[in-house]
Amino acid sequence: MESPQPPVATVATPYLAIRGAAAAIDFYQRAFGAVEKGRLCEPSGKIGHAEIAIGDSPIMLSDEYPDFGAVSPMTLGGSPVRIHLSVADVDAFVARAVAAGATILRPITDQDYGERNCLIADPFGYSWFVATPVRTVSFAEMQRQFSAGMTGS
Repeated sequence: MESPQPPVATVATPYLAIRGAAAAIDFYQRAFGAVEKGRLCEPSGKIGHAEIAIGDSPIMLSDEYPDFGAVSPMTLGGSPVRIHLSVADVDAFVARAVAAGATILRPITDQDYGERNCLIADPFGYSWFVATPVRTVSFAEMQRQFSAGMTGS
């Protein structure tokens, strides 16, 4: 017997196509502290669908399925999508990720817009902004800073 429909929350969840989804799940567990929620596999072991959570953030992923348009950054030569992940301690998080195989693309820096952040790449072709909020900055102040940067003043 099926249970009634669960409550629905409006949540944007990335769905990543990955060449080597099982290895990616292992990496995200070691590097990002991800928790695997479940996976659906073909008899060959190819992952048709899996779900992980990094903190409160759900992420869905699968192996590549080119016939369905699911191709990875490795096949495409990169991805224009970057994932922003807020964490309690960016320095410790990034150290753990790098030890597990991530690459730093932009070093950890305190930003004028109120974050201490950096950009890292995972071994599967995705880039992650990892940030710790350090202070609240209004959009008006961010716009002022952005405009000043554009005019060089």
